[in-house]
Amino acid sequence: MPAAPKPEILAAFEAAKGFMPSDEGLALHAAAVEAGRLGLPLLEVGTYCGRSTILLADAAREAGVTAVTVDHHRGSEEQQPGWEYHDPSTVDPEIGLMDTLPAFRRTLHKAGLEDHVVAVVGRSPQIAAFWGTPLGLVFIDGGHTDEHASGDYEGWAPHVAEGGLLAIHDVFPDPVDEFTGQAPYRVWLRALESGAFTEIAVTGSLRVLRRTGAGI
Repeated sequence: MPAAPKPEILAAFEAAKGFMPSDEGLALHAAAVEAGRLGLPLLEVGTYCGRSTILLADAAREAGVTAVTVDHHRGSEEQQPGWEYHDPSTVDPEIGLMDTLPAFRRTLHKAGLEDHVVAVVGRSPQIAAFWGTPLGLVFIDGGHTDEHASGDYEGWAPHVAEGGLLAIHDVFPDPVDEFTGQAPYRVWLRALESGAFTEIAVTGSLRVLRRTGAGI
């Protein structure tokens, strides 16, 4: 069983701004530790302020690989003004738009993990279109509309190496959660139905699947 993150890493995770519960974070860290053994980068889509990045970066550091984050840092739909998950402190006062990049950099600096992360700032489909490196893990935690969740899956799942892991966050099967987890749920179903992935772990709303075939 993978070792849990050291107390200082777990403390940094819990102190960081974000929405991932601790049990799901520990499961993500365990998946990242396992995936790191492939010797390939670990990539997340949807960074926000870096809460989950801490766990991926810690696993990457231990494995001697790099954690890559993909985010435009303008916030997803549910994080915009007037929505439940909006945090006014993330708004750039000069231009009036969200900008979580400064908070993200502070998070990594405080955790001592800056040297183990490459932050790619931009929109997921644009970056995925020219990405050419196999990945040990892809963690999908971006926008929760069908357009964005499907784009993240279609853009990044093909880059998961054989034996690598695909983790999908906020998978909520109940239709009452249409605006929080139905799009990730539908992406999870697509992954299973593709025949390319086999589910290996479930923790709360986090699903972890292993790449076991082609056909995405």
